[in-house]
Amino acid sequence: MSDTDLLPPSVDPNTKALGIRRVSARNEASTRSVMMVRDHIVITDEKESNTGPTPLEMTLSSLLGCEGVIINRCAEAMKFEYTAVDMDADGEVDQRGSRGVQGVRPYFNWVKLRIRVHTEETQERFERLTRNVEYRCPVMNLFKSADVDVQIKWERVAP
Repeated sequence: MSDTDLLPPSVDPNTKALGIRRVSARNEASTRSVMMVRDHIVITDEKESNTGPTPLEMTLSSLLGCEGVIINRCAEAMKFEYTAVDMDADGEVDQRGSRGVQGVRPYFNWVKLRIRVHTEETQERFERLTRNVEYRCPVMNLFKSADVDVQIKWERVAP
């Protein structure tokens, strides 16, 4: 991506804008954990107990939530008009990794995203939006830095 394709930063690039995120959790000797995130209760569990999504399902949820935020921020910066975004995420994990098999990674091998943006904007502006979202999304970049094969299918659909 060329530098001219990047949107300008929405903060002063010379001033650090550090933030701390805090989550607390309690696990009572089971696969279930209850987290407090600010004033929100989040529960994770394994499929067998089914009292909440698995932690890996939560990472996919975090990815989609982050995409939604960054799409919105980039769209606002571009004055890009859209009415909705529909997103799906699938990820492959070899469960042997989290059960201690050496040489098998305990996290996703690949993640496939399908992102449908409801807009009447041009294809050229849509592609600029997608490039900037992929550049800026913190959770997507965590996946990529962990060498997860992230495949994204962007679609522009009429509202």
